[in-house]
Amino acid sequence: MADSAPAPDMVGKALALLTRLGDYPDGAPAAELARQVGFPLSTAHRLLGALVRDGFASFEQGSKRYTLGLHTFQLAQQVLRARGLSGLAKPVLEEVSSVTKEATLLAVRDGERQLYLYSIEGPQQVRVVGEAGRHGPLHCTSQGKVLVAFAEPAAREYLVENLPLDPAGPRAITSRSRFRKEIELVRERGYAVADEEHEAGIRAIGLPVFGHDDVAAAALATAAPAFRMSVDELVGHLPTLTEAAKALAVLMALQ
Repeated sequence: MADSAPAPDMVGKALALLTRLGDYPDGAPAAELARQVGFPLSTAHRLLGALVRDGFASFEQGSKRYTLGLHTFQLAQQVLRARGLSGLAKPVLEEVSSVTKEATLLAVRDGERQLYLYSIEGPQQVRVVGEAGRHGPLHCTSQGKVLVAFAEPAAREYLVENLPLDPAGPRAITSRSRFRKEIELVRERGYAVADEEHEAGIRAIGLPVFGHDDVAAAALATAAPAFRMSVDELVGHLPTLTEAAKALAVLMALQ
């Protein structure tokens, strides 16, 4: 008799472990991962063994730590190519940072959150550091607002009315009516500003990278410490960001 397919709940548990493993770039022992996801250690060991066997995770005998495997990296690259956001995007972002002298970020919408794809650091000693592969909120970041404002109409309507408006930073919008007006303003002017809304002391400006039908396939942003960059100075970088967004849109269309 052929082996039966794995139970859906076990698949979900394996994916939960794999997702949690992404939070540990230097790897983590099985006991820590089991504690984080709330599984018995024996279950975590069994699932991690399967992930290692299939290349989604790696295991270092010396340190007894698990890390993400190359198969996971391969899949991630395929996702980027499918979205038209392969490694060709990186030089465009680096060029933006060479002009602004600040961090340049690229993100896409993943349900009710944004997912950072690229983060190019600026040359300054004090700088904003993003981390590719991490999720972030939509309502209180410049990229997130853009991804909501230029989402498909049905998705935009849902997000405007239902997105959690958590007080992430000192100036985060937590009023539904204010958020609705903010998204209308973003659509009207074509860009979004987040002024210490996600994190105290950080300002950012974001604008869409359009795919088909004027829908944002991604969002591009410049982020800087508030003490070094005013909102007006951020807006002054719009020409550079606009040209970069157009270049990224062309790259996406060609792939």
